[in-house]
Amino acid sequence: MSANTSNTSKIPVTIAGTGSYLPERVMTNKDLESIVDTTDEWITSRTGIKSRHIAAEGESTSDLATAAAKNALDNAGINATDIDLIIVATITPDTLTPATACYVQHNLGAKSALAFDASAACSGFLYAMEIAQRMISDGAFKNALIIGAEKLSAFTNWSDRNTCVLFGDGAGAAVLTRGSADTGRILATEIGTDGSQSSILNIPGGGSACPTTIDNADQKLASLAMQGREVFKLAVNAMKRSAESVIENAGLNADSIKLVIPHQANLRIIDAIADRLTIPNEKVFVNLHKYGNTSAAAVAIALDEAHREGKFMRGDNIVLVGFGAGLTWAAVAIEW
Repeated sequence: MSANTSNTSKIPVTIAGTGSYLPERVMTNKDLESIVDTTDEWITSRTGIKSRHIAAEGESTSDLATAAAKNALDNAGINATDIDLIIVATITPDTLTPATACYVQHNLGAKSALAFDASAACSGFLYAMEIAQRMISDGAFKNALIIGAEKLSAFTNWSDRNTCVLFGDGAGAAVLTRGSADTGRILATEIGTDGSQSSILNIPGGGSACPTTIDNADQKLASLAMQGREVFKLAVNAMKRSAESVIENAGLNADSIKLVIPHQANLRIIDAIADRLTIPNEKVFVNLHKYGNTSAAAVAIALDEAHREGKFMRGDNIVLVGFGAGLTWAAVAIEW
């Protein structure tokens, strides 16, 4: 199931600022060699990942989200008290309830903001962008803070070499606000889900279907599990379709796109997407080698990094595209 829209008839929505935060500790592939049976060459050749950031003990997902949010607010020049909507995209919440967004609202002092979480795995930040832009364009809200934040290290089986090498911790954020004739705007969006493929990428334990108990605690069921080959094939196809959809709905083509920012999961997937969209590699932003797969935070961190590095300017067209467990996918076309 997919839903797409082009934002042409209602209030335009623009991205006023971006921010990100990475924990201080860096774990390299060499470091992993002492933890699990793997090598730097094996990890790099199969994924493109060289290192990832790991949250400190006692550093929660809401802490990462709050730090990224503060950077985004500073970049946008907007006070936390002016935010009336906060959406945190995460699959690694501080607690099952309340939502991580509630902690972030309190940390920021954003007392006027409605706050809730969105769980769409690696597509979560773009789901949050779709939700926020609709709520703003309908006129109900003015300033929204959307955040992708993950502490995946808390849900990683560090004895499974097929998964533990992939993931890292971090957060990225963006401030969305009502636009005007002289500002950029979100041009088109698409989000989709195929629940029939939920078993190929999931955290099987820790929920109501399989609670963690004394009897199963040693099975590490509350850890990420993945069927890599199936995920690869479905990811490439879904990201291609959703990216093509927003490119068409926004009236763009390969020549008019300044930059594509894909989900940062695997370099082979990123290369395949670029090839199928006939986008040259120099137009595709990659920071996977530094951070690994940070799930809902990945596109958000990459957007902020590309923004601050001047990879695109006001008036440029960019495309964001992601894919995650669920299965979920999403894409957004933006005039910056």
